[in-house]
Amino acid sequence: MATASVAFKSREDHRKQIELEEARKAGLAPAELDEDGKEINPHIPQYMSSAPWYLNAERPSLKHQRKWKSDPNYTKSWYDRGAKIFQADKYRKGACENCGAMTHDSKSCMERPRKVGAKWTNKHIAPDEKIETFELDYDGKRDRWNGYDASTYARVIERYEARDEARKKYLKEQQLKKLEKSNENGEDAASDEEEEEDDLRVDEAKVDESKQMDFAKVEKRVRTTGGGSTGTVRNLRIREDTAKYLLNLDVNSAHYDPKTRSMREDPLPDADPNEKFYGGDNQYRNSGQALEFKELNIHAWEAFDKGQDVHMQAAPSQAELLYKNFKVMKEKLKSQTKDTIIEKYGNAADEEKLPTELLLGQSERQVEYDRAGRIIKGQEAALPRSKYEEDVFINNHTTVWGSWWKDHQWGYKCCKQTIRNSYCTGAAGIEAAEAASDLMKANIARKEAAAEDSAPVEEKRLATWGTDVADDLVLDEKLLADALKKEDLRKREEKDERKRKYNVRWNDEVTAEDMEAYRMKKVHHDDPMKNFLH
Repeated sequence: MATASVAFKSREDHRKQIELEEARKAGLAPAELDEDGKEINPHIPQYMSSAPWYLNAERPSLKHQRKWKSDPNYTKSWYDRGAKIFQADKYRKGACENCGAMTHDSKSCMERPRKVGAKWTNKHIAPDEKIETFELDYDGKRDRWNGYDASTYARVIERYEARDEARKKYLKEQQLKKLEKSNENGEDAASDEEEEEDDLRVDEAKVDESKQMDFAKVEKRVRTTGGGSTGTVRNLRIREDTAKYLLNLDVNSAHYDPKTRSMREDPLPDADPNEKFYGGDNQYRNSGQALEFKELNIHAWEAFDKGQDVHMQAAPSQAELLYKNFKVMKEKLKSQTKDTIIEKYGNAADEEKLPTELLLGQSERQVEYDRAGRIIKGQEAALPRSKYEEDVFINNHTTVWGSWWKDHQWGYKCCKQTIRNSYCTGAAGIEAAEAASDLMKANIARKEAAAEDSAPVEEKRLATWGTDVADDLVLDEKLLADALKKEDLRKREEKDERKRKYNVRWNDEVTAEDMEAYRMKKVHHDDPMKNFLH
C-alpha cells in the first residue's frame, strides 16, 4: 500500500498491516486516503505505491507517480501577436533606420521601405514590438496547434454561410424569373407547371446535396451502456436487388453461408448466361484482377521457395515488380526459343515454297552403300565438333591457340608465341624471337669456352682450422707454448670474473704464435672430437 514511513515494525504490527491490506482489497475496510483526500486503490502493487525514501513523504500518496514537477501551462504559452510596448516620439540611436523601432534593425524590418527613413525624417516612428522567448518542452515543440486561436475559425464558417445565402438568393431570383415568364405566357402556364416544380426540386437538391446523399443510411447501436453508441453505416446494396439465397429456392442448389454472406457456386447453372445477373462468387474469383492477384501470390510463394527474398504481405510493391520482370523475361525467352526453332527447322506458315528436293525426298546426288548399309561414296564423313568455340581469333592472331608446338609448349603459329592471350606480333615477332635465341646460344657457348680456357686454381694450405696461412710462416715453439698458456689463462678468467685483477694491462699486439694458439684452443662445434680436446 501507499505507506509513507519505512520505519521498523514489529511482527505484530506487520501482521496487522497485512490483515488491513487484505480487508481493503476485499472491500471490508475503507480505502486509504492520500494527501488530497482521494482514495487509493488497494490493488495497486507496493512497488508502485511506496514513495522513494529521498522524497521524505509523511503521508501515503501517489504524487510520486505523477508528473508533479511540470507546469500544466508550460506548453500552452505562446507569442502575443501584434503586441506593442513603447511608442517613441523621435528617433533613438541604435533603432531601425527605416521605421524607428528599437526591437529590430533595418535588415530585418518588415515595413515597406520608406523613401526617406525615420532616422532622417524623425517622423512616423513605429512602436516597439513585444519580444518573447519560450523554453518549450518536448510536447510543446511538436504541438501543431500551439498558439492557434479557435475563434478565428468563425471566419471560415461565416464564409461558407455567406456562400449558401448567395446560392439561395440566386435560386430565388431564378424562380421569380420563371414565374414572370409563365405569367407573360398565360396559355402555356398550366402545361408547364409540373416541369417548373421538377426544376425547383432539382435546384433544392443542388442546394443541399450532402443531405440527399444519405438515402441509404442504416442506424446501428454499438457498445454503449444501453447496448451501443449510435453510428451511421452506409448500406452498399440496393434494396431492389434480389438476394443471393432467393435466386434458387431449391434445397440442393448452391450453398449459401449466412455468416460470410457468400455463395461460391452458381445458383442458376442452367439459365441463359446473357440474362444472368449473378453467377456465383467463384465467377469473380477466377476472372479479372482477382485472377491476376492469385497468380501474383503463387509466383511470390514459388520465388520464396527457390531462395528469393520476397514476401507478398511484407513488400507487395517489390513482389509485383518482380512478377512483372518475370513475365517480361518469360515472354522474351519464349520468343527466343521460337526464333531458334524456326531458324533451325523453318516455318511452315511462311509463304515461301519449300524446294522440290525436300518435298519429294529426292536429289541428284549419287550415294553408294555397301552390303552392311555403310556409305562408301557420295557423302563425306562429318568432322566431329568440340564443345569449345572453334576458329575464334583473338588479339589480332590469324591462327588459334595450340596451332604451334615447340619444346613441350603450345603456342600460336602466326607469331610463334607460347604465352596465351598475348597480342600477335607477326613476322617481326618471329624474327625478334629467333635473334634473341641466337644471342642466348652465343652467350652460352662463350661462357663454356671461357670455363675451359681458365687456369686451374691452386689449393691454399689451410691452418689448424679454416684460415689461410702463408707459405713462409715459421713459428717459434717456445713462443707458441707461452701463447698456449696465456690462452688457457684467458679462458679461465672468462669463466670466473672474480680472478680478474684490478691493474689489468692490455696489449693490442697479436703475434702469429698467439693467433695459432687461439686457433688450436678454439672449440669447433662441428668437430666430432671436440669433447676429447681437454
